[in-house]
Amino acid sequence: MNEYDLDHILHHIRVAREHRNFGAIMNSPIVVTGMGIVSPLGCGVETVFGRLIAGKSGIAPISQFDTADFPIQIAGMVPDSETDTAGLNEEEVVSTKDRKKIERFTLYAIKAAQEALKQANWSPATEAEQQATATIIGTGIGGFPTITQSQKTLDSRGYKRISPFVVTAFLANLAAGNVSIRFGFKGPIGCPVTACAAGVQAIGDGIRMIRSGEAEVALVGGAEACVDPLSLASFHALKALSTRNAEPTAASRPFDRNRDGFVMGEGAGLLVIETLEHAQARGATPLAILSGYGTTADAFHVTSGPPDGAGAAAAMQRALNAAELNPDEIDYVNAHGTSTPVGDRVEIAGLRNVFGAGLTEIPISSTKSAIGHLLGAAGGVESIFTVMAVMNNLLPPTINLDEPDEDMQDLDLVPHEGRTHQVQHALCNGLGFGGVNACLVVSKNPPA
Repeated sequence: MNEYDLDHILHHIRVAREHRNFGAIMNSPIVVTGMGIVSPLGCGVETVFGRLIAGKSGIAPISQFDTADFPIQIAGMVPDSETDTAGLNEEEVVSTKDRKKIERFTLYAIKAAQEALKQANWSPATEAEQQATATIIGTGIGGFPTITQSQKTLDSRGYKRISPFVVTAFLANLAAGNVSIRFGFKGPIGCPVTACAAGVQAIGDGIRMIRSGEAEVALVGGAEACVDPLSLASFHALKALSTRNAEPTAASRPFDRNRDGFVMGEGAGLLVIETLEHAQARGATPLAILSGYGTTADAFHVTSGPPDGAGAAAAMQRALNAAELNPDEIDYVNAHGTSTPVGDRVEIAGLRNVFGAGLTEIPISSTKSAIGHLLGAAGGVESIFTVMAVMNNLLPPTINLDEPDEDMQDLDLVPHEGRTHQVQHALCNGLGFGGVNACLVVSKNPPA
């Protein structure tokens, strides 16, 4: 880049800032104007949410590699278009040539971005608009299958057979990087790598960038695709995964006393966010308000929160404070709810810390019961589900919840079937290894 190019870019940024009212930016609500999803229940927000509300499951036997002598034989994989009308058609997303250069988590991110940007009608053409668009896509592990397969190639065929695209396929920030390149977004770019809280933290980072004036629009969320023998074996060694191989659709059962671990899933969930003022100025339709966000660290243990859920509770309270809401104003909680015995209890303990006796009046469900645990993509996908719950006054069910844990039987965990329920404000949790907690409050748009 020569000096003129840099001056030219900085000029566009200055002009954009001069035309913005920063007081209005600070006061204007952050709204969602577009959403895109790739999940074990298929692709497309409307279709996926419809299947979710209907109690469908996306968990199935793994067919991508031989699991005959393997302890984990099930996962939530993204269906293809040949087997599912809402499945993924890779050729519609990237060319065959380019597909060889990227990992699945990047492929899923591009697909989700296409849907979200189309709904938001955001296609920045000017330098100022491109500089004002942020790309924040979190992940837990990134291109893990590329790493494991490349190691096999190195061992069996030598270093000369390693592809030059290995590094650019597995790096965690390459979903954000490829999306930014694909759509010409030149504003801030980032990739929270905070395990299962990454998707929610990416949304929170985008909110902060808009509030600070670094960006006017942000594409945010998470992407993950690491169903691989080594990743499954590793989580199995932690005794974290369900081994209910004979009953795939019944394996993910958050809050149920017979749960035996989570089911790994893959996918991506991305949202376009901006201030209400910005959305209205360009004629975009606001879908819901992101009214609060909070994040904390447990400082307790790498794989488990404290038994009283204090860290998760602190994140929820921060989100409520940011939204200027009291706990009794929350109408629904989309729980992290992984289906691990310890994790579910810690989260419920944290919820009780925040909501007290009033928690029994608030519906809580875990959508991981239907799609499994998408790790770094979970927060993006589940935030979309929460937005849809708020928009449509529909609560996703916790399927497979036959018998709640003894210390959860007083709670409304929305078992088996989705239902109609007025939702003005909802809370969405993301909790991850390393003691990271993140929470988002989603609110309904005020009447026009």
